[in-house]
Amino acid sequence: MRVLVTGGSGVLGSASIPLLREAGHEVGAPGRTELDLFVPEAVAAAVAEMDAIVHLATLIPPAERQADREAWRDNDRLRAEATPILVDAALAASVEWFLFPSIAFVYPESGEVDESTPVADTVPEILLSALEAERHVARFNGDGRRGVVLRLGVLYGPSIGKETPAERWAAYGATLRIEAAGRAIAAAARDTGRRLQRRQRRRADLKRSLQEHRGLAARALTARSSFPHRVAGMASGASAPMISQR
Repeated sequence: MRVLVTGGSGVLGSASIPLLREAGHEVGAPGRTELDLFVPEAVAAAVAEMDAIVHLATLIPPAERQADREAWRDNDRLRAEATPILVDAALAASVEWFLFPSIAFVYPESGEVDESTPVADTVPEILLSALEAERHVARFNGDGRRGVVLRLGVLYGPSIGKETPAERWAAYGATLRIEAAGRAIAAAARDTGRRLQRRQRRRADLKRSLQEHRGLAARALTARSSFPHRVAGMASGASAPMISQR
């Protein structure tokens, strides 16, 4: 499966791209200077030959600036503005799968949650752009296509310099080792890759069947068009002995 990964140089890309390639997927991961996610024409060209998109691009401000709402604006744009551009390009191309990692803190603060749990009545402002991105991914579903949202917890792990979850998030239980997040993305791609392979085999079988049918039809048409000539030849050959007998 040909996979376009945005934000491939980030922590999620570093954790998932090696696993995607190990599974046999062809991964394209253009950097920020190679692909402007806010230019629809550039995005359409990048998406044109892809089977799947994994939209990991984020720009999380450093810890000392996270209390500043303005520091989150670029991240908001990557979620709320770049996501619809990617989805529109994917819908216009042959893309069959779109994955976006969201955040678990859109759920209520207490109680167990699963995919059917509605989001909280009040969501922090910095997460509204994540929900907007989710709505665009939902547009991608249908006609054999699948949009996937993974609501992940706060990431930690030695590879990103955080041996343990931040204490303020650990109390919520919504934390996730970066390696596990990478495996989750690869697992979602694996399931989709298998479906895509089955669909491609069915298409190949159908194409082969149609070609065989057309071949049979062409041979039948050729035989039918030559039939009058054979009949005429037989009639001509049959008249000679009748004349000679007289």
